[in-house]
Amino acid sequence: MKNILIILNDPPYGTERSYNGLRLAKALSNKDSHVAVFLMADAVVCAKRGQKLPQGFYNIELMLKSIIRNGEVLACGTCMDARGLTDDELVEGAVRSTMPVLAEHTLNANKVLVF
Repeated sequence: MKNILIILNDPPYGTERSYNGLRLAKALSNKDSHVAVFLMADAVVCAKRGQKLPQGFYNIELMLKSIIRNGEVLACGTCMDARGLTDDELVEGAVRSTMPVLAEHTLNANKVLVF
């Protein structure tokens, strides 16, 4: 089984970088692989619970929930604090994390992709 780490930096909406990174993560999580998504900078807002969007617009929260079923979603705690995002506001299954955890995931990954 391959370990794949995907690091996202962009906000959930306004650009499509996080969306495309999550599309890939979702596709890879259906293969013989373990996918970890690490949210940094404005991407931590991707894990905000209770997103309400117009009909027909993609929903990052739902995409994360799908990835959490077969993988893991980690959010940089320092980045969360800088944006006033608390642990209680995270999507169920997403976890506050740290740079040492990211370093460990990086060392254990077969592939690291950054969006």
